[in-house]
Amino acid sequence: MTPRHPHPGHSSELRAAARHLGRRRFLTVTGAAAALAFTVNLPAAGTAAAAGLDPARIGEDPFTLGVASGDPLPGSVLLWTRLAPVPFQADGGLPARRVPVAWEVALDERFRRIVRRGTSTAHPEFHHTVHVQVDGLAEHRVYYYRFRTGRWISPVGRTRTAPGTGSKVTDLTFGLVSCQRYDQGYWTAYRHLAQEDVDVVFHLGDYLYEYAVNSSAGARGYAAGTLPEQFHHETVTLEDYRLRYALYKTDADLAAAHAAHPFVVTWDDHETENNYADETPENGVPPEEFLLRRAAAYRAYWENMPLRRPQLPDGPDLQLYRRLHWGRLAQFDVLDTRQYRSDQAYGDGWQFPGPESEDPSRTLTGATQERWLIDGWKRSRALWNVVPQQVTFSRRHNSTTLPSKVSMGSWDGYPASRERVLAGAEAAGVDNLMVLTGDVHVHYGFDIKRDFEDPGSRVVGTEIVTSSVSSGGNGSERPANWGTYLAANPHLRFYNGQRGYATVTLGGTAARADFKTVPYVTTPDAPLTTAASFVTEVGDQGLKPA
Repeated sequence: MTPRHPHPGHSSELRAAARHLGRRRFLTVTGAAAALAFTVNLPAAGTAAAAGLDPARIGEDPFTLGVASGDPLPGSVLLWTRLAPVPFQADGGLPARRVPVAWEVALDERFRRIVRRGTSTAHPEFHHTVHVQVDGLAEHRVYYYRFRTGRWISPVGRTRTAPGTGSKVTDLTFGLVSCQRYDQGYWTAYRHLAQEDVDVVFHLGDYLYEYAVNSSAGARGYAAGTLPEQFHHETVTLEDYRLRYALYKTDADLAAAHAAHPFVVTWDDHETENNYADETPENGVPPEEFLLRRAAAYRAYWENMPLRRPQLPDGPDLQLYRRLHWGRLAQFDVLDTRQYRSDQAYGDGWQFPGPESEDPSRTLTGATQERWLIDGWKRSRALWNVVPQQVTFSRRHNSTTLPSKVSMGSWDGYPASRERVLAGAEAAGVDNLMVLTGDVHVHYGFDIKRDFEDPGSRVVGTEIVTSSVSSGGNGSERPANWGTYLAANPHLRFYNGQRGYATVTLGGTAARADFKTVPYVTTPDAPLTTAASFVTEVGDQGLKPA
């Protein structure tokens, strides 16, 4: 673990106040909320009434962090940008004033056929980010969008709306990405993904890493002193997290992927802190102090992601789990397996299972989210029920000798939680289940067994695990444990340890998964290879080579 930076951002007075305000809702108390600037509504009278900034006075390009879109709905999409003429400066190079930002949506990328336009406000309280919900669009249609303020025009983004919930759709292709640690390699995978013909991209967590980034950007090997020293400590405060997002979003390959496709995002741990569980941090700080950090991380996450208003944070809480549909073809239940989980058993890591990990009361999703997922399946009329989430769902033994250790941070550390979910899918009659996963920095393809302890148990779905974009460095096609994992887990159909992403195409009779890899990330411009392709058939789940 990187040593914690002794950052003064959370004063002792605020920490002391937080301890007396209670565990969860302390930031909604007026004094603490004002002091921490974590109010979740649009700025109220006083701050909102502050003078606006004449956009003509912005002398440098404010669209340095690109554009993005997300959470496509039938006839609606969410558009995002942030104004930051000087992105590595705490205020982004703008005064604490409101800035009007015009936006346009068109049928063509030259904006000759504009169908929607309007003006939004970039509030300093939200770090001059802009979230525009554009409604009244046609269903299942590609659109182009851009922003304008003063004499500056943003890059053009391409997005699309979802088909109507009850409409018949023949196919859908989406990309899967996760784990993009800036200082462990270039994001060439995103450049390739930007050129893919996909309808939407699911980001499955670790968009950000909280660890220090030195002035050479680690494995990227910039000239010494390229990055300012303010990145060379762990993120703790709101300013820290905001600046780290600014660093990440200056990457041209990431910006290209965001501009090319709408994203549906969910987080894992590193957007806040490694291996945290609900209110329990990795290190031994009091929960009240950690929740201050979590509130900062969650607010910065919402500010910098293409998320809709229902995902606005409320102090240290943010409801990220949500449901999207793609006609009658697919229902997507996006999970949050980090914010509500029981603390990892046996001190985390790879451990032998036992009474602590197998306690029936343990949960990875929390009871409310678990009930929401299963009730959603009961009402689903979709052919494919897809669950984008963070950590490995299928059982993984790391030894051919039993008992074997399992990962306490994944669903293996919460077997009762997994069993309730699988039983809920069975009771709901979900026939074509697909789980999408990130986190582990490798490609896996799993058959999901109804009972992983019974080798003869039926296959009830598939799990597609995408490798990292850069986290872990170059990786290798066959890691040292490759043979052991395949032998110890007969339901593991594919394993590759290189970096990359996956694409999945859902159809009326089958789904196809393509695992894409790059041979290296420590230097740019790596070529892309399809390492393997599999299909799983409607009504006959299980991965088969394509």
